[in-house]
Order: sequence, then structure tokens, then C-alpha cells
Amino acid sequence: QVQLVESGGGLVQPGGSLRLSCAASGYSYSSYCMGWFRQGPGEEREAVAFSCTEGPRRYYYGYAESVKGRFPISQDATKNLLHLQMNALKADDTAMYYCATDPRVQRNQALSSEYQYWGQGTQVTVS
Repeated sequence: QVQLVESGGGLVQPGGSLRLSCAASGYSYSSYCMGWFRQGPGEEREAVAFSCTEGPRRYYYGYAESVKGRFPISQDATKNLLHLQMNALKADDTAMYYCATDPRVQRNQALSSEYQYWGQGTQVTVS
């Protein structure tokens, strides 16, 4: 069974940084996408960034405009780990952050696709 466990959230002041991690287990695919999503209070869930791997050390990344240049994403497929380095945080970044994965998602639609597997989320509060 696929499991995703996020960590690294917390309370940080505006302008600060946090590093989120997602540990995946229970599956083995040679080609798949993983993404970070967030949902703020009273808001709809939105995609933040994705990383797709299509073979050993071949990664493709993409970002929502709201985080481009601030939140670099990285993936270590050999360890089934996904990271999101969150820099220059703003109050608007406050949200629950979720990790998701789905072997069916294609990288050209990785920000807009529905993902099958989700983690429980980690809270990020910027205040």
C-alpha cells in the first residue's frame, strides 16, 4: 500500500525558510510524478510544485507562479524522498501542505492533474 508521510512544517516569521520532506513507501515505479499541494483556511487546494522522474537521475520540475523562484523542489527517487525548500516565506504561504504521487500523471499536466495517493499533510504557518 502506498504511503506518503510529510514532515518539516512549523511556525516561521515572514522572510524565513522551511524545508518540507515527503517520504514515500509501498510502490516501485520507474516513471512517476510527485507533487506538493497546499490548502489555506477557507481556500481551495492548489498545486505548488511537482517533480517527475522518467529514469535514473532524470527529473523534471515545475512550479506554480506564486512560488516560482522561492520554493525549489528536489527529488531523490533512489530513496523515495521529495523535498520542498521554502524560502522568503510570506503570510500568504500559510497553509496545510500535502505531498501526492500518481504513476499515471504526465509531467506536462503535473500541476493540474488529480493524484491518486496523498499524505496527511504538514502545517506551515507564517506569522
